[in-house]
Amino acid sequence: MSDPTGAGAPRPQIYVDGDACPVRDEVFRVAERLGLEVHVVSNGARGVRLPEAPNIHRVLVAEGANAADDWIAEHVTPRDLCVTADIPLASRCLKAGARAVAPSGKVWDDNNIGSALAGREVSRHLREMGVETRNRSFGADQRSRFLQALDTELRAALRGPAPKRPPMPDFFS
Repeated sequence: MSDPTGAGAPRPQIYVDGDACPVRDEVFRVAERLGLEVHVVSNGARGVRLPEAPNIHRVLVAEGANAADDWIAEHVTPRDLCVTADIPLASRCLKAGARAVAPSGKVWDDNNIGSALAGREVSRHLREMGVETRNRSFGADQRSRFLQALDTELRAALRGPAPKRPPMPDFFS
């Protein structure tokens, strides 16, 4: 897509962790309005329908628990944004200098990713002990927060890459 600012700088791209993303349609609408490329990355296990649009690209990766995450982490750049509920993937995107937003509207950053990773480990441990830790169902409030966060983060990305961050500790890799 062309750069409407005429500055010639590379445009941000959006990477969607696609198999279970409840906000794909919202991403597509915002990307179309802003003239951005979208890469919907999945292992193809689910028949995800995508609109036929020149800025929306389906990326099918091999089967495997982290294949889509690995592909996104290898391709995301500091000017890009990733839409994911996967906390370790969000952490990897932040390490690459990119932005990350959860479908709930949570913006992942250096101030909250460490505690989110730790909380994820606690939840995993509780589930192993038989305790239910799943989140409530996805609703209009989360969708609205997501749209606001997506628009804010993409407008910031259009101004330039995310600010340089000091290296993050590798606690859970």
